[in-house]
Amino acid sequence: MYEIRVEAEFAAAHYLKDYHGKCENLHGHNYRVLAHVRGNVLDSGGMLVDFGVLKKALRDVCADLDHTNLNDLPVFSENPSAERIAEYIFFEIKKLLPEAPLYAVDVYETPSSRARYIHEI
Repeated sequence: MYEIRVEAEFAAAHYLKDYHGKCENLHGHNYRVLAHVRGNVLDSGGMLVDFGVLKKALRDVCADLDHTNLNDLPVFSENPSAERIAEYIFFEIKKLLPEAPLYAVDVYETPSSRARYIHEI
């Protein structure tokens, strides 16, 4: 089994509805996002997925979120939690790279707080 990982960053604001604590107020994060691809088969060049191709897809998705209030985006009407952001980024990458064996997306709100979305079929 092979696995590769690329990362990108974006800055955005959000608040959490139905949450009782300081995160119910508008605040921001410098999000760090990691996209993981796993598979058993390498292409003719010996790669699972080209790092540059995967990194571009991840950066393009993150660019759409950068410097926004995530609550203003219809996709996050239920609350832009780190878990939902990870799921959103996963499926946006899959739209751009449907053949890539994308395994997981990690979203870090802080260096010590991470949410991971893994799509299990």
